[in-house]
Amino acid sequence: MARVGCRASSICLAMSLLVSCLWWGGAAQAQVPEQRPDVRVVVDVSGSMKRNDPDQLAASAMELLVSLLPGGVSAGVWTFGERVDNPLPLGEVSEQWRERALALPPALRDYQQYTDIETALDRAASAEVNGWRHLILMTDGVIDLPPSQGDKPGIDEASRKRLVEDMASRFADRGVVVHAIAFSDDADLALVEQLAQRTGGLASVAKSPESLLGAFLDIIERIFPADQVPLEADNRFVVDPSVGNLSALVFHGPDEGPVTLVAPDGTRYTAETAPDDIRWQVEPHFDLIRVPDPEAGQWRLEGPVGAQSRVSVTSPWRLRTSGLPTTLYRGFPVPVEAWLEHDDAEMPSPEGLRFSVALMSSDGETLASKQLEPVADGHFKGRLPAPTQTGNARLLIRAQGEEFERQRGQAANVLPAIGVAHDPANQQLILAAEHPRLNRGNTDIHGDFQGRRLPAKAVGKARWRLSLPEVEDNTRQPLRLIATVTLDGETRELALPTLTLNAESRVGIGRPDMAGPTLSAERFAEEGETPAGQPDTNVADRFVEWVNAVPERVHDGWQAGWPGVERAAAKHVKDPRLWLVIGALLLLCLLCLGWRRRRQSRGKAREEPHV
Repeated sequence: MARVGCRASSICLAMSLLVSCLWWGGAAQAQVPEQRPDVRVVVDVSGSMKRNDPDQLAASAMELLVSLLPGGVSAGVWTFGERVDNPLPLGEVSEQWRERALALPPALRDYQQYTDIETALDRAASAEVNGWRHLILMTDGVIDLPPSQGDKPGIDEASRKRLVEDMASRFADRGVVVHAIAFSDDADLALVEQLAQRTGGLASVAKSPESLLGAFLDIIERIFPADQVPLEADNRFVVDPSVGNLSALVFHGPDEGPVTLVAPDGTRYTAETAPDDIRWQVEPHFDLIRVPDPEAGQWRLEGPVGAQSRVSVTSPWRLRTSGLPTTLYRGFPVPVEAWLEHDDAEMPSPEGLRFSVALMSSDGETLASKQLEPVADGHFKGRLPAPTQTGNARLLIRAQGEEFERQRGQAANVLPAIGVAHDPANQQLILAAEHPRLNRGNTDIHGDFQGRRLPAKAVGKARWRLSLPEVEDNTRQPLRLIATVTLDGETRELALPTLTLNAESRVGIGRPDMAGPTLSAERFAEEGETPAGQPDTNVADRFVEWVNAVPERVHDGWQAGWPGVERAAAKHVKDPRLWLVIGALLLLCLLCLGWRRRRQSRGKAREEPHV
């Protein structure tokens, strides 16, 4: 019952957000840049998603995304499992397009047996091009190709390698960005991180409707940047006279009290007392308030206001920034440039204008901040201090003047510049560069162990190995790792996380995030252990699993009627196991028929004396 209740809650929340996000998207629509990129949603409908997405977040996500897309952009939907379908071809987002998209959920639950991420992304990216292509991949991230394509797990590993090493590079060269959302901690998180990292996209894990909404807002804000006004700790925000509309999205718990909006003149608005020109929607998890021509001055929200709440505005003033990276690297500062633009180029800037940038954690903690310095033509520049921890974060660029405030938030993923993993079978450390500009030519890595320098040997363009020393006593000994990097004429030292060694040749790693997506995708066997790559299940196990699933497929086909039978036949007609089963059944029928005829012939022989 708990599972059913959770699923119902997810669907209800998604449906309620449907209309509300249309309003939110409307606030950002005026801010859509001149180049309107394509948005292509690629949804996993494999059998593993049925297990890893029990609350059907993928279907709910589709409803959310449809609502968030600004009108006039091009968008389409692809689904994939063993095959790739395009239930909603690429087209201009309009009310008719939204209606067709909202009719898609049954197709998003047409689960298939395998997971071909490579073909799905290739098909979606290859459709007609209107500009930059943003692919939003929703998956549990586990590649599982049908055995008819070759021996497993070799075909899965080869597909994964092509995705990361070949396809991602081609996508980046062709202006294709992959944003990846994983629906389970069991997902191949390293895969989705690498796809996002190498194409300039975002990667995240969403296991609830709330986290899913946050992930989609991050992606939409990355594709279609919108100006906001900062919501201070006491839930106050400033509206200047130029603002034409404001939209406040206020998150709260399902059982928390009502939200009140207080205008600068002290007028208090609630969902029940708001005038007709204020559109106010109340849902269990959020309120959405849209105010046209808001009064200038300081506004305030009262009641439960969640951390992800935000206020978006439209105005002739627009906050602009230099290209902000989607991936940051621990140990590397982030250069930032920002300025204001106005529809009237002769309009003077607000008095006392200043800019700042901050890096915020997913919990709202300030990880780093920097005041930007003015340069020529009203631009401001600075370098955000290097991140010190990895994970999902948010860059906030803020402009402040007299009775004027603007803010632009951009989600980012923070990765280690150099990943480290332990290879116990060979008593070595494996190091791999995550930063795309680091390589054996500009990076030198060594260890410091009891005053001894232990050089790391380059074994590839961006990979090193460091042999571990022997530890004679039982005490834990620290091993410091240091990378000396020379980029753009500047040499710096990167202090990698310190490891500890003991006499049993065990390595203590102080940070769980030090491997990075490259090495996280690899598995280093312990001494005496079967090497990675050995199949977990043999062919017989897969065959038995497939046969055991036949009754469920027959039942599903019966419920779907003749069209369901046709789809099932088209899906499995090329599966050799199907023909193996059919052959076995035919052979069994022939044996039974032969046995029956033998019995009949014996019976007739016994009757012959009576003839």
